[in-house]
Amino acid sequence: MSTSGSHSHNHDRSPETGTSVDAVVVGAGFAGMFMLYRLRQLGFSVRVYETGADVGGTWYWNRYPGARCDVESMQYSYSFCEALEQEWNWTEKYAPQPEILAYARHVAERFGLRQDILFNTRVTAAEFDDETGRWWVQTDRGERVNAQFCIMAVGCLSAANRPPFPGIERFKGPLLHTGEWPHEAVDFTGLRTGVIGTGSSAIQSIPIIAEQAKSLTVFQRTPNYAVPAWNAPLDPHYVKTIKAAYPELRAKARARPTGFYFPFNTKPALAASPGERERQYEACWARGGLPFLGAYGDLLFDKQANDTIAEFARRKIRAIVRDPKTAELLCPDNVFGCKRLCVDSGYYAVFNQPHVQLVDVSKAPIERVTEQGIVSGGVEYPVDAIVCATGFAAITGAFERIAITGRGGLTLSEKWRAGPRTYLGLTTAGFPNLFMITGPGSPSVLASMIQAIEQHVDWVADCIAHLRTVGARTIEPTAADEDRWVEHVNEVAAISLRSTCSSWYVGANLPGRPRVFMPYIGGFPIYVHQCNEVMVNGYKGFIIRGATAAHTPAHIQCTKRWQVPLDIEVISPAAIAAKRVPVV
Repeated sequence: MSTSGSHSHNHDRSPETGTSVDAVVVGAGFAGMFMLYRLRQLGFSVRVYETGADVGGTWYWNRYPGARCDVESMQYSYSFCEALEQEWNWTEKYAPQPEILAYARHVAERFGLRQDILFNTRVTAAEFDDETGRWWVQTDRGERVNAQFCIMAVGCLSAANRPPFPGIERFKGPLLHTGEWPHEAVDFTGLRTGVIGTGSSAIQSIPIIAEQAKSLTVFQRTPNYAVPAWNAPLDPHYVKTIKAAYPELRAKARARPTGFYFPFNTKPALAASPGERERQYEACWARGGLPFLGAYGDLLFDKQANDTIAEFARRKIRAIVRDPKTAELLCPDNVFGCKRLCVDSGYYAVFNQPHVQLVDVSKAPIERVTEQGIVSGGVEYPVDAIVCATGFAAITGAFERIAITGRGGLTLSEKWRAGPRTYLGLTTAGFPNLFMITGPGSPSVLASMIQAIEQHVDWVADCIAHLRTVGARTIEPTAADEDRWVEHVNEVAAISLRSTCSSWYVGANLPGRPRVFMPYIGGFPIYVHQCNEVMVNGYKGFIIRGATAAHTPAHIQCTKRWQVPLDIEVISPAAIAAKRVPVV
């Protein structure tokens, strides 16, 4: 679908100053678009500001070769509109970036969202006015508008981490970052290319870059586990079957720890014989993708159990990569699944190609970049193009790029100096009427993002509607309840092996960042239940100021689809760790 000209008025418009609206939404990715849709449904006036030139968020910026989702496409979609589910047709098991962006554009077009989105506009500051109880929001185009509510839909992986290697600004060739890829095609034909990093974007892009490049040098600090995607065109009969039972699939997905459905074996790995485990791992490997972690229930809670799947994965790497030295460099020695598991298509096999080499920079870090190469361990590797697959300032990075000031002049950067602090990952004390979609302290990146987004947006929309009903001016969490939530997030994280390694979940990819496990790891359905409990109990843990109508908690209901049906099996990571899996 072509969208050229659909928002061209944004380029020539005069900046708004002094305009009042009910809500400002920052970001027009999947979160911002759905937030706009829900607020419109409720009759609120809204302004959405988006840095990019179109909708899509993550899928607008991440255009690198091979970019695709690691959640199966039939589940990576909105569930709020049955007609939308039926009319959109995915073509592959794992949707590629262009198709996901086309889907985002289709949603924007179908629901007429662009008229309330101001593109090519970066929010630079948001300040709470103590006297009026409203937010003043400023942009880089001169806007200054005020709103009762400010909703941050800025994304968890949207602030690209550009490496500060000495001399990098002097490099003569193309210098690219996977998270800010050019919109025009990039051709590596005939180029000696260097890729820095071996995370998800590198693992997806390296096999395709290798097809074009004259030579490819991969600079690896830490190897990552990857499981095969076995991507393929979708079978029409399979698609028809899914579409015929979408409500049932969505309900089962919401009862899974990750928010998407796949077979999950709750039995412990060590209770099986070595032969049984091998057969189970082989079967899961043959299915491919993130569900590989569902081979046994205790893999992320019992180190001995995890050792069995880690060794299985290393044997697979050694069987694929012919050079023993390279194979060993590609074999991680940490907990399987501790870092985000990667899903690949031909990644390990690419190192069998004679023009591809792997450089270990764990012991000999990259020292500098010259005009024509990368220096590591005293050796200069000549390259004509550099691809930085160096990830993001995850989860909190986008907040750090905006000067957010709450009550009494308290800045969010100061409050979060030792690590982010939120209540439910939705709000933070001292910042009334400021909401976060998939913020720190929520499942966010440990769940299927669109499902996590929908749950947050519905919760925020229901909350704002309730405030209007009772005539309230502001809502914010108490410091004590926020402290209890932060403590709970930390306690749950400690149960899992995921908290034991240096990953971007704890900000370890950026020097000087506080080491705090940021997502909520207790499982999507358990988290949703806690959000529901807060709401139906009169927004327990929140201070609501200025209400004029009777505040009747019994009348507060959460959106129906977030109430898990009684006949659905709910799987909780904490219960698995305690060797108990409840069926609710």
